[in-house]
Amino acid sequence: MSIFHGLSAFPITPANEHGVVDTEGVMRLTAHLSVKGVDSIGLLGSTGTYAYLSRTERCRAIRAAVKTTPLIVGIGTLRTDDAQNLARDAAAEGADGLLMAPVSYTPLTQEEAYQHYKAVAEVTSLPLCIYNNPSTTHFSFSRDLLEQLADLPNIAAVKMPAPTEGTVAQELAALRSSPVGKLAIGYSGDWIAAEALLAGSDGWFSVLGGFLPKLAKAMVTAAHESDARAVNQYQQVLEPMWALFREFGSLRVAYAAINLLELSSAQPPRPILPLTSQDRRRVEEALKACTAL
Repeated sequence: MSIFHGLSAFPITPANEHGVVDTEGVMRLTAHLSVKGVDSIGLLGSTGTYAYLSRTERCRAIRAAVKTTPLIVGIGTLRTDDAQNLARDAAAEGADGLLMAPVSYTPLTQEEAYQHYKAVAEVTSLPLCIYNNPSTTHFSFSRDLLEQLADLPNIAAVKMPAPTEGTVAQELAALRSSPVGKLAIGYSGDWIAAEALLAGSDGWFSVLGGFLPKLAKAMVTAAHESDARAVNQYQQVLEPMWALFREFGSLRVAYAAINLLELSSAQPPRPILPLTSQDRRRVEEALKACTAL
């Protein structure tokens, strides 16, 4: 089975105010996720604030991560040659797979994105997941582009956001009936997790899994057992958490939750500010509902 199947948990990357990674903190967080049975760990994803870390610090984070669970490492960056180097670094430090978003300052064309992925895929033997994250990158993959990328060696998966039109089930069926269907197709945007899991998505790329891995894993297991009632019960309990994700962005909520759970005392990289004490209390209430399950 592909490493892009099942629950991929995305933790924060604890670091100080100068962007120096807390390697002991990375080890603790990834060990916690591994013990809880996640299917893979998504290190240096958006929740892992990859864009705020230097190449050296990214390497230190990968080196520190526990390798007893498959490790998917984010290699998104502006320049193609830098992304190639990050792919080489990840492989050298023991990663099992790669995740790459089309990061840009000047908006990319479809052809530019294709050439970017092609160039990176050519320098690695690790399976690479396309990170389709238009809310952050402001780049939208056309269906034609996804189909072209699916034919490239080493492109093994795509991480999809919530569909702009129709349901996840409709989009998933359309993707699987196209050349994109040869890829593992997973979804992010945790608030659509229940819909995506019940529609039969291959994977859930989960921020929640980065701090409540036991709950996230239970939700995935229920979906695999076709227990829609249990999945929807989890979804109902998680609704306050999803509301916070939508209001503040999942990154800010993840930092607050991890602090409250005493998994780390790290703060988000500036200029991102931590939640106010009032909003942290809302996160605390949402956590209490989740941990009561």
